Amino acid sequence: MNYAKIKRKLKLKKNFYDVLLMVIGCLIMALGTSFFLLPNQLSSGGFTGISTIFFYLLKFPIGTTMFVLNIPLFILGYIRLGKKFIIKSIAGTTILSLFLNALEKVPIIVQDKFLASIYGGIIVGIGMSLILKSKTSTGGTDLLIYIIRSFKPEFQTSSLIIIIDVVIVGLNILFLRNIEIGLYSAIAIYIMGKMVDIVFEGINFTKIIFIISNKLDKISKELETKTTRGSTGIYTKGMYTNEDRMMLMCVGNRNEIAKIKEIALNIDKKAFVIITNSREIFGKGFKKA
Repeated sequence: MNYAKIKRKLKLKKNFYDVLLMVIGCLIMALGTSFFLLPNQLSSGGFTGISTIFFYLLKFPIGTTMFVLNIPLFILGYIRLGKKFIIKSIAGTTILSLFLNALEKVPIIVQDKFLASIYGGIIVGIGMSLILKSKTSTGGTDLLIYIIRSFKPEFQTSSLIIIIDVVIVGLNILFLRNIEIGLYSAIAIYIMGKMVDIVFEGINFTKIIFIISNKLDKISKELETKTTRGSTGIYTKGMYTNEDRMMLMCVGNRNEIAKIKEIALNIDKKAFVIITNSREIFGKGFKKA
């Protein structure tokens, strides 16, 4: 069996899947921008937001403006981030720019700015998520952040995104002279971020429950028979009592956690129970890595 040939086939298949995902993501982003945000002068943050200002003030095509704004970043990114990443970024930016130019003159379908900010944020957020899943960039804010962090890796990505988007929304208000547009744009940007979280993490958020009790053996056996979840014992030390003891950890979905908590407290009413959210869990019974 030619393993090199199989490996090459798998790589080609993966690259094709990434390109397809990127193209679909760019199309969805362009649809959300052109159908909802752009006709209502709303900004989606990033370079698309700056391009919206140029579109309304100078009638420049939004896609072309976005691509031109990215050229200095492509050059700097090539130096700081390498050839492969920048080629993918140029491809993503070019495709998104072409879609935006093709769709920018579609007739307005929603005149209510609140509805436009919600649905525009949802659709653009879904498109952005697909592009991120394809490990591609459409330039703009995300490319700028990669470059900034190549100089200052201690800067947090989330903080940089907020700062850049606040500045762009501020420019939107300043040049278009309508504070309501800026406020609605902020709603759209917030929803976009939430949609990215949902696509990457799913809607079935998992939770972790920690149980401290003198009856952990009985609780763990009950969990095995009455739920589909197992449990893990973790050795801990009570700093107040200076005693070594065991703590039980169990992971489950929202509807399972209530049952787990009920079992623990029915067996030991004095049990110390902690429930916390988990961003993602991979492994048996949960997501596949």
